[in-house]
Amino acid sequence: MADVSEEQAVVSNKQVIFKDYISRFPEESDMFITCNENVKLKVAAGSKDIVVKNLYLSCDPFIRVLMSSQGSELFSPYAPGTVMTGYGVAKVMESGHPEFRQGDFVWGMVGWEEYSVLKSTDGLFKIHHTDVPLSYYTGILGMPGLTAYAGFYEVCKPKGNMCLFRLHRVLSDSLSANLLSSWVATSLVVLELKTRHRYLFRERRGQDAGRGACEHESPWSHRCMRDDIAIQSNSTLMSIVSKGVRMEGFPVFDYYPKYSDFLHFILPYIRQGKVKYVEDIAQSLDKAPAALVGLFHGRNVGKQVVLVAPH
Repeated sequence: MADVSEEQAVVSNKQVIFKDYISRFPEESDMFITCNENVKLKVAAGSKDIVVKNLYLSCDPFIRVLMSSQGSELFSPYAPGTVMTGYGVAKVMESGHPEFRQGDFVWGMVGWEEYSVLKSTDGLFKIHHTDVPLSYYTGILGMPGLTAYAGFYEVCKPKGNMCLFRLHRVLSDSLSANLLSSWVATSLVVLELKTRHRYLFRERRGQDAGRGACEHESPWSHRCMRDDIAIQSNSTLMSIVSKGVRMEGFPVFDYYPKYSDFLHFILPYIRQGKVKYVEDIAQSLDKAPAALVGLFHGRNVGKQVVLVAPH
């Protein structure tokens, strides 16, 4: 936490710094905590910068990609010695942007630090519904939830004879509840089969998960996946080819304009208690490196979140 009153507009800013590129799962030694003193919570006159106080940070699998030297086509890799970034929930402390005011709650890309100066508002969403936990906007009400919604309803567009496979977890009785609960770090596979049978998968990871799904598919299948099941073997690739499976990827940013539709769809389920959402919240920024590392070893129970500051 800041050690100077926020009203004085000068604070200390604890940060998680990326050390150097990796080609494996992250380890705590790949990150370190530092503190930047005398940070001013003011924006430059005439700028549209926004200063936010970060409340929650999201631990997501794509962060591992950003820790490699290659990064991805969607995100540039971290630069060694800089503050890590990711999705988070924050409170606006000072704003030069006309669409964001002091006191607003927002979610989007922020730094892994106590305070961030946002130079761009692209992909920054104002939070209007605060009757649900703000931490939900790191997961079920944020990027992961919108990804699953868009993948299922906009890309896959299921029909009545489709069956839903959800790797890493067992299907529930309700298709809606199954789709909406615990989307984070889960792959969705939808198959159009010549049967209405529902298949259940026990937890399978990595290469075996992808191959297992493909082997159970039949011709005329339509496959929609969220997150990443890597095609790492010839047998998996040949199963896709021989069974005529269609795979389609998409960037969630393309569906940001659908975000209000998504909220209209999912919020009633949450408010009515029809969707039970589970979170694993690490209590303080100091525990962020361990929380991220644990994500890749199955230590978290529910969506892995880091509490940076109470609200």
